[in-house]
Amino acid sequence: MIEIAESFYKDLGIPYHIVCIVSGALNHAAAKKLDLEAWFPGSGAHRELVSCSNCLDYQARRLKVRYGQTKKMMEKVDYVHMLNATMCATTRVICAILENYQTDEGILIPDVLKPFMPER
Repeated sequence: MIEIAESFYKDLGIPYHIVCIVSGALNHAAAKKLDLEAWFPGSGAHRELVSCSNCLDYQARRLKVRYGQTKKMMEKVDYVHMLNATMCATTRVICAILENYQTDEGILIPDVLKPFMPER
């Protein structure tokens, strides 16, 4: 999942890095979490754009998403493991584009977005 998000931000040309979140900073749902943080030149800092988490069976237990059980083996319930990812938090991505593509004359459009822009 993180590779897909990484490809998305590479295509946009936004400077970023990936951070593995330490276990002490994880919530009770996630066993592992990676954040993709973009560079925001206006504040001189990286800020989170993407969060990818491995929640193991935490969400599956709450949603009762199981596999492998039959009526004869109802006492044996196995839960699937679930992954979570935010690909594009629209407002944050727009801010990252604006900050990284700002010039004295205005805003440059990333090449990958130009086909979606109106003709001048």
